[in-house]
Parts: sequence; C-alpha cells; structure tokens
Amino acid sequence: MLSYLENLTLRLAQGVAELPDELRLRQAAYLKRAQRDDGGFAGREGASDLYYTAFGLRGMALLGELDGEPAQRAAGFLQRQLAAKTPLVDFVSLLFAGALLQTAAGIDVFANSAGNWHDSVATLFERFRRPDGGYAKTDEGQSSSTYQTFLIVLALEFLGRRPAEADRLLAFVRSRRREDGGFVEIGPMRNSGTNPTAAAAGLLTIFNAFDDETRNGVVDFLAPLQSDEGGLKANTRIPLADLLSTFTGLLTLSDLNALDEIDRDAARRFVRSLEADGGFRGGEWDDAADVEYTFYGLGALSLLIV
Repeated sequence: MLSYLENLTLRLAQGVAELPDELRLRQAAYLKRAQRDDGGFAGREGASDLYYTAFGLRGMALLGELDGEPAQRAAGFLQRQLAAKTPLVDFVSLLFAGALLQTAAGIDVFANSAGNWHDSVATLFERFRRPDGGYAKTDEGQSSSTYQTFLIVLALEFLGRRPAEADRLLAFVRSRRREDGGFVEIGPMRNSGTNPTAAAAGLLTIFNAFDDETRNGVVDFLAPLQSDEGGLKANTRIPLADLLSTFTGLLTLSDLNALDEIDRDAARRFVRSLEADGGFRGGEWDDAADVEYTFYGLGALSLLIV
C-alpha cells in the first residue's frame, strides 16, 4: 500500500503530465538550472540546504526529470548531509528527499545506514512527542504543532512505522478544530488558517478518521477563502492570496471531493499568472521565483486539470 506522500506524488505527476509541453519544458529547464554544483538546491540566497533541496527534487519528480546525472548529484548532496547534525525540520526534509530518489531513480541514499536506523529515527521523533498527543517543533517546545505533527507522521510512514497511541494523536488533531470549521497551528489560536487546516485534514485522511461534520466544516471554511484574484488566502484576515495556501487548500478540497466548491478557472488563472520565466512566484506581491513555489505552482495546476 502506498504511503500518503507516495500517493500524492503519483497523483500530482499524472496531472502535470497533462499540462502543456511548453510549460513543462520551461519548468524542467528552470529546476535543472536551479540545482547547484553540489547537487542541492537553495532558496533565493545562501547555500544549498535540505529544505529547498526536497522541494527542488519534488518538482523534478513531478516533471519526470528526477533521474540520471541530476539524481546522482542530488544523492551525493543528501549522503553528505547524513553525517551532519541537522534540526528536525531539515532531517524530515532529508527523509522526504531520500524517499523521492529511491522511488523515482532507484537510488537508496540510506543504504549504508545501520541496520536499525529506522527504529533509531522513530525513537528520535518520540523525543518531540508532547502530552497533548502531537509533536513539537523543537526539544524545548512545550506545545505541539499541527503542521509538525503532520510532517512526522509522513516521515514515520516512510520508515514503515505508525505513531504510538494513534487515538491520542487524533484527539490532539481534533482539539485544534475551531468553530469556523478549520484548524489552527497552535493551541492558543482562535482563528483557523488554510495551511494548518490542510495539515489536520491530511492527518485525518491518513488515519481514515474524517466524519461528515468535520468534512463539511473544512469545506465551508476553505471555499470562502478564494479571493478575487482566484487563489486562496492563508486566513480570513489576510487580503491577498498566495501560492502556498492555494496549493494546500486545493489539495484538501480535492481530497474531500469538493473542488467544485470554488471557481476552478479563476484559480487556474491565478496560478498561471504567477509563472515567471521559469519557476513560480509566491503571489502578486512577489518579484522572484524559487523552487518551493515552483513545486506549489506545478502541484496546483495538476490538481486543476480535472
């Protein structure tokens, strides 16, 4: 059975394959240019890092370009990072990037790891578990993060593990639901956001724990967040749409068979308006492309194919 992340990659790649050839070629050329000499990817400034490398590789995988020499160079970058001490969010990115290389190019960057490394990593993650049932972003964090919990569950799936006490984790997720039908990132927040709602919906999907009331509440929260621009906003208090929120909102609505609740043509126009000369920008307010937003742009257009 495919993991959530594997299934998502396949779904998005199938949609991307139906995009116009010139768009796919333009984006593939951009991502190939963006790969650094060390095999990694960087943000808009600075050196290659694991976070952006994971997004660069995800974009290449959607385009069917994660093979051959680019894949080998990326594997070398990831293998060099295995020996370094990295923060949790970067380590999760390393796992995701390694999983992509294994699936798309048949390269196992973890082949030389100790035989029990899956168990060791799963045990490491439990250091971030909190009494509320979720996972915090850091060792010192006292409150769980909805998004971090989603990431760790995805990482555990890659390791062939499920989180201990799944019922407690689901209780944590449900505790982050608010009266507006969406979900929040941290406990004290009162107003929901698109991205924590998408993370919570992803968790409920993984555990097959959606009920009709929760589903309807999520749809009723997300659909009105479509702005006059056509994209989705991060929350009700922000006036402008952005590509990250548009992608995560579209993905959640797609998972819930509710894409008809928004104007798909308007959403498609919004996403296409953010395509630069290779790459995608984050919003109308943004003046440059990067590999993270390029993944979101490709993913959003893929979801809008049907």
